[in-house]
This record gives sequence, structure tokens and C-alpha cells, in this order.
Amino acid sequence: MKKIGKLLAVLAVSIFALTGAASAGDTIKLGVAGAHSGDLASYGLPSVKAAELVVKKINAQGGVLGKQVELLVEDDACKPEVAGNTATKLVSDGADIVMGHICSGATKAALGIYKDSGIVTMSPSATSPSLTLSGDYPNFFRTIAHDAVQAQLQTKYAMEVLKIKTIAVLHDKGDYGKGQAELAKEYFTAAGAEVVLFEGVTPGAVNYSAIVTKVRRQKPDLIIWGGYHPEASKIITLMRKKRMKTLFMGGDGVKDDTFIKVAGEYSEGVYATGPMDISQNPMAIAAKKEHQDAYGSDPGAFFDNAYAATLALLNAIEKAGSTDYDAVIKALHTEYVDTPLGKIKFDANGDATGIGFSVYRVENGAFVEQK
Repeated sequence: MKKIGKLLAVLAVSIFALTGAASAGDTIKLGVAGAHSGDLASYGLPSVKAAELVVKKINAQGGVLGKQVELLVEDDACKPEVAGNTATKLVSDGADIVMGHICSGATKAALGIYKDSGIVTMSPSATSPSLTLSGDYPNFFRTIAHDAVQAQLQTKYAMEVLKIKTIAVLHDKGDYGKGQAELAKEYFTAAGAEVVLFEGVTPGAVNYSAIVTKVRRQKPDLIIWGGYHPEASKIITLMRKKRMKTLFMGGDGVKDDTFIKVAGEYSEGVYATGPMDISQNPMAIAAKKEHQDAYGSDPGAFFDNAYAATLALLNAIEKAGSTDYDAVIKALHTEYVDTPLGKIKFDANGDATGIGFSVYRVENGAFVEQK
């Protein structure tokens, strides 16, 4: 009997230990997906740091619904062919929500997987209009305005301030870049500008002399670039070395300090549209200081958007009272949350309210907002 009693006691302790461990491991799992390696890591790594800072603060305050938040970080290198596997990995690891992806093409490749798994996803940077406006992905939200807004602003500024009459539109053939270029072509044409060249280039090419020669031959007042900073820096560098003074304007894919670092002196005078300057927002100031204290540097591209997205997702779970898919979606549409971008909620399409773009110009090695 004593042996049986001891065995039961051991079993009881073991069961308690197991259930206690299970309880301790009962977390809210936040997936963070994006480009964490490769040429576009400067877009994705700031989002990881934003999530780390938000989660650290929230966990110190008791977590969400009394549970600690656990980060699941996965790299897709901003490549659609990788993003599907990234999404599948996050689903299999039990992600409750996902902050990401970063690039529009990768986001689109992953969204169906999240939708089928009932996982709400929010991007800080994917701007392709169809991601929200098509209605195909009710599980998708974003904390950045879409490219149609960006194209409208580029057109208005170029026509009214720069007084351009002819443009060349170049793009990188990707979902984000080509889509952005097509919108620019549409809006500029409607505004009365002549599009003298519309052409795609191959990302990662060693030399862009052929396209630069075509641009020189057409003599446009302005080049509109649809794509990311690696190709933009190569094209503008080659243009300036050939003493071409043609104005150059990109979107948020160019408004990254990495573009300035790579293009150097040749980046001077380049225009780019990007998220509005929120540097005077108290939460943005505080978030920047958190980053400086934690990592010893200023935050990079889309940091504030990612910080806002992380706050919005976790706030929605808290307001919903669970990680239930429908409840979280309802909370995102109806509950405001204070973020570095301001007080936001999300419209019927999944786009954040009250945010937009500004025009910036590289002046003395920095992007300066144009008033």
C-alpha cells in the first residue's frame, strides 16, 4: 500500500508539473514575416524590432488576456516563391495572428494560406491596392496607404510643383513595382502628361545602360520608378554619371536610407513618396527612443507602421476577449487604438483610417518632407 501511495503521489506531482508547464506555455503567438535577409532586409528587420519592443512592453504589463505574447519570426526575403513556405511554417507553429508580410508580392503569395487557416494578417508596408480593394482577403489589414493614393500624390506634385509635361515610367516587373507604374501611367495620362516610355527592367541586373540610353533618347522631364531601392540606386547612379539631369521620383520602395547610402552623392535631388512624417507624434517620439535605447540606432523603414500594426493586432485580441477570427476582425474595424501613426481603426476594406503619404526629396544626404 505504501508503494502504491508513493506511486500515486509521484503521478500527482508529475501531472501537476505537466499541467503547470502547459499553463506557463499558454501564450498568444504573434508571427512576424518579412524580408529579414537579402537586398530588402532593410525593409523587414525594422518590423522585427518594432514587434520586439511592443511585445516586451506589453508582456511587462501583464500580456494580452493575461497571457504572455510569444514572437514567431520567419524570413521570406520578400520573395513570393518563399513566402508560401513562410506562411505554412507560421501556421504549423500555431501563430494566432501575423504581422507581415513586407513586400506586396510576398504578401499576396501568403494571404490565401492565412485565410484558409483563419489567421488575421496585417502588413506595415504592402501597398498593392488589390490586397484590400479586391475583397479577396477579408483577413488582411495594413497600416500604410495603398499605391493609388501614392500615384495621385506623385501626379499632383509633379504636375503642379515640378511643372513636368513628359514622363518615362520604369518598373521592376514585380507585383508592387509594375502595379505602381501602371497606376502612375494612368494618373499622369489623365492629368495631361505625355508618357514617352513605359518599360520594365530585370531586378538584380549588373548593368542598366540599355534602359538609361532609351530614357536619354526620349528626353522626359521626369522618370517615375516603380520598384525597390536596389535597382533605383543603380539607375540613378548611371544616369548622373552620364550627366543626365532628368528628375527622378520613386515610391515608398525608394524612401529608405539604404537608397541614399548606396547611391551616395547621386541620390541628391531624388524625390520619393512615403508615409507622412509623424516625428512630432508623442508615441512616435517614444517609440524612436525605445529603439535607440534598445539597439543603439535610429529605426529604419516602416518601423512606425510595424509598431502600429503590432499594437493594433494585440489590442484587437484584448478587445475581442479571445483570438477568435471573427471577433478579432470585428474589433479591428470598430475599436480605435493609439499608435505612433495616430489614433486608428480600419475601414471595411482593411485599410487604416487617417494615414497617407507625403513627398520627400533627398537634400544633403537625407529625405526631407516637401511642404
